[in-house]
Amino acid sequence: MAVALLVRRFGQLHEDPALIARWRSWLGPLLTWLTPRRRRSLLALGALYIAVRQPLREMFPGVDLRAPGGPVAGAIVVVGCFAAVVSVYVAAGRFASLPAAIRSRPQVWLHAAFWALVAIAWLVPDDRGPGAAALAGLVLALPFLLWRMGYLLMSGQRGRVAGSRFGDHLLYLYPAYGGTNTPYGKGLDHLARHEAASEEALARSQLAGIKLLILAAIYNGLLALMAGLVYGDPRGAWSGHGLGLPRLEQMLPAAGTPWATAWVSLYVALVWDVLKLAARGHEIVGILRLFGFNVFRNTYKPLLAPSIVEFWNRYYYYFKELLVEFFFFPTYVRRFRRSPRLRIFAATLAAAGFGNLYYHLLQHDAFVLTLRWAAIGSWLLSRGFYCLLLSVGIYLSMRREQTRRGTAAAPSVPVLTQVRRVVGVWTFFALLSIWADDSAAGFGQRVSFFLALFGVR
Repeated sequence: MAVALLVRRFGQLHEDPALIARWRSWLGPLLTWLTPRRRRSLLALGALYIAVRQPLREMFPGVDLRAPGGPVAGAIVVVGCFAAVVSVYVAAGRFASLPAAIRSRPQVWLHAAFWALVAIAWLVPDDRGPGAAALAGLVLALPFLLWRMGYLLMSGQRGRVAGSRFGDHLLYLYPAYGGTNTPYGKGLDHLARHEAASEEALARSQLAGIKLLILAAIYNGLLALMAGLVYGDPRGAWSGHGLGLPRLEQMLPAAGTPWATAWVSLYVALVWDVLKLAARGHEIVGILRLFGFNVFRNTYKPLLAPSIVEFWNRYYYYFKELLVEFFFFPTYVRRFRRSPRLRIFAATLAAAGFGNLYYHLLQHDAFVLTLRWAAIGSWLLSRGFYCLLLSVGIYLSMRREQTRRGTAAAPSVPVLTQVRRVVGVWTFFALLSIWADDSAAGFGQRVSFFLALFGVR
């Protein structure tokens, strides 16, 4: 009982009036000084640091600073990225005066400009000079900014950029709080809706952020235990006593893995992926909350989801939101208005299918730089099949949830039924990971591994 009470109180850390009052008394002058404008300014200054001072070898791996012309190429990459950000900000602020063709499809034009740069990088000979190196660096760096600039254009399309400060947008374009190509917290519109406007709201947000940072530390500890005890990784905890369970990338190329071991490995890998994503996401969102942006978690208990669509919503929230904003809604609004089912299926396929594939294609160096067609074809086949299965699974799950909501609700769902649903969701995403894995295994190897799970060799 004492442990359960402690867990419950920890879960409501930011809702405890006594703790909020104590936090405000401890940090009273600081909370008063940290107005929304100052918090944004601090994050904007951090963004400038990230854009200018972070080592280029980490941020832009396409630029070799040790090569002749490397420093010049690195400077071109930094200036080029910043110029792109400023240009999009200016365009978003004057969105109403842009040509009609651009106003109707701003995201298409943004991505077309990127692919024009990619085409130039394909055509320019790799003479190892600063120009070629800078082009490679820009092609590798811009996907990090592309979706963030997309949110900026979307804000301009809604008429919410005019009058805003450039620094307000800089804070999420170059997030000092961390992130991936997926913008955590989305754009300024979403961040502003969840921004603390009072000292009490800021205190609540900061306590919520501290809770997430504590959870991230716990999850990182669990990952270290799993690495050592389950996978036998020497970098993990107690690796000397590890089970030595193989990872998926080790099983795919090699035939003959016992089916029981393979199944256990798939389920454990799903737990590993969820913990890893949750740990990193909690760190990023936790820092955002410390600065008063009390935005949603990126990962929220997906392993308890009773349906595929709910798992998808809970697993990687900001990636799901990216696909919804840029692919689902545009398709849903414009296509198949006379057929509701086809309309939803097309929008789901556009988001979880095409959008998902396109997002990962932007990060595939073999395509955007080297044009290694064999590697591209193998990757496209496996990842495309994964995206197709995911789209169909989400659509069928959505239809099923709609049917359930349309019938009379049962008094309660039996525990065994709940467990069966959760296990079914685990199984779907565990099997799906066979085609999402980034290893060099070919499509045929993945099919053979899948069939072997059911005794077909």
